[in-house]
Amino acid sequence: MARRRLTKEEIELWHRVAERTERMHPGKAAAMPLPKPTPKKPPLPRVERFVVGQTSPRKTPGHDLKPALVDHLLSAPLQMDRKAFGRMKRGKLRPEARIDLHGMTMNRAHPMLVQFILSSQASGKRLVLVITGKGKPSDQSGPIPVPHGVLKNQVPHWLSTPPCAQAILQITPAHISHGGGGALYVYLRRGRG
Repeated sequence: MARRRLTKEEIELWHRVAERTERMHPGKAAAMPLPKPTPKKPPLPRVERFVVGQTSPRKTPGHDLKPALVDHLLSAPLQMDRKAFGRMKRGKLRPEARIDLHGMTMNRAHPMLVQFILSSQASGKRLVLVITGKGKPSDQSGPIPVPHGVLKNQVPHWLSTPPCAQAILQITPAHISHGGGGALYVYLRRGRG
């Protein structure tokens, strides 16, 4: 419900009443109802003139995409011995076991990966190789970019969640001699026992 404006007679009546009354708090000034201010319109935006064939001065914003898998793995804090990590990244350490998941469905690959990681740790292995494959580019061309390689993107997530997470010390992309972008080195914690 909108408030109406006070008339001149109502304002004069208020002043007469206010003069005859005794203030409860003499230090404070009497509040007088003020007329409602008129709203100001915001200024119109300035439109620059554009001629056909002229390039736009504004840069179009790029997509805010999820960082690449390699960048995410490389930005993870180092949990293992720095010297051994350097040797592993250069391909000097040989994996003690490997599992090849590429070509499998997610429903088949996930339980095999979990079983492989846990059994490798239980048998005392430290460095294993998980081959995911590089993945095929998607046939869909749309406005939303879709990363290719379902297993390549899903396996690091599986490795970083239970039950595999407690068995793993470090995950990093494999050296080119062991599969490069289509494989991961998984450095396992020592088994308790």
